[in-house]
Amino acid sequence: MRDVAALAGVSLKTVSRVVNAESGVSPDLTARVRKAADQLAYRPDFTASNLRRADRRTGTIGLMVEDVGNEFSATVHAGVEDAANERGVAVLTASTADNPDRERDVVRAFSSRRVDGLVAVPSGGDDSSLWIERDIGVPLVFVDRAPKGVVADCVLTNNREGTHEAIAHLAAQGHRKIAFLGGVSRLETAQDRYEGYIDALTAAGLPTHPSWVLRDLRNPEQATDATRLLLELSDPPTAIFAAQNLLCMGAFRALAHAHLQHSIALAGFDDFALADMLDPAVTVVAQDPRNIGYRAAELLFERMDADAGVTSGGASAGSRSADNDDAILRNGPRINARHHPVSSRLIVRESSLIPPRERAG
Repeated sequence: MRDVAALAGVSLKTVSRVVNAESGVSPDLTARVRKAADQLAYRPDFTASNLRRADRRTGTIGLMVEDVGNEFSATVHAGVEDAANERGVAVLTASTADNPDRERDVVRAFSSRRVDGLVAVPSGGDDSSLWIERDIGVPLVFVDRAPKGVVADCVLTNNREGTHEAIAHLAAQGHRKIAFLGGVSRLETAQDRYEGYIDALTAAGLPTHPSWVLRDLRNPEQATDATRLLLELSDPPTAIFAAQNLLCMGAFRALAHAHLQHSIALAGFDDFALADMLDPAVTVVAQDPRNIGYRAAELLFERMDADAGVTSGGASAGSRSADNDDAILRNGPRINARHHPVSSRLIVRESSLIPPRERAG
């Protein structure tokens, strides 16, 4: 750092401010410091600097998702990175595969690496004690679903309402036999989508048929097999709603293999790559995962800043409200827990406009 300061003709403090993205340095001096750093191939040692910082922060946050290979998870990751980059913070990411044991291992790994905060898609396991902030030691924000029995900030899509809109759309096309392919039923997200399906059928005066509902599907292959079972029924559905993008892909594959993709209507929750290029193009309830990730990271940084303020200055008189007492008792000093809904939108394409056709037995 001294070499950079000498080459740039500035003080050591100025170099430190530029490296740590602090305010108070003119654009001209910032450019000179960065040019000198590039010329000298200077790279800051953040481990050493963290030991010297009064706030003990590491400049990293953790992100836990179900599967980084899933398009939804990957786009959430991009949104978190957008917000983190604005703060000069690095993002460490891990998949849990919705496995509670793996989830616990990831939480411990992030905690041992002293991330400054954590954005998490919880697995839906029954052990809510995993998510007590005073034990983890960092602020938390949840994405897509909230763990059971935990008061915490959460950013999530309006799953129930979005599903209701899609089913109502299929009913408006004349469909009276609408099947449902659902994800893991113990997950709040999957349950909300199932309840949206039931709500819409009830509102439209349509029957619920147990053989048309197949849940606890985890991947495209299981959705393909489930769709084949639906097609083999003596009274098969005329429309299918798949409550997750991977399940929708699997359903489309089964319909295409049976040459029924133009005979049975299909709609799904979550858009996916090339959904608009298939024949027919697939109707989806589109989430906004990048915005979900960005908003979650913003909430996390607000929490981190608030917690830092409490740590340095103490809780101000009257700052604790009765509604927030439970959150404080469980998780330590914090701002009020909030659920931040992000709206979905129905994108109508050809697959849901297929009219109902009764098949010969």
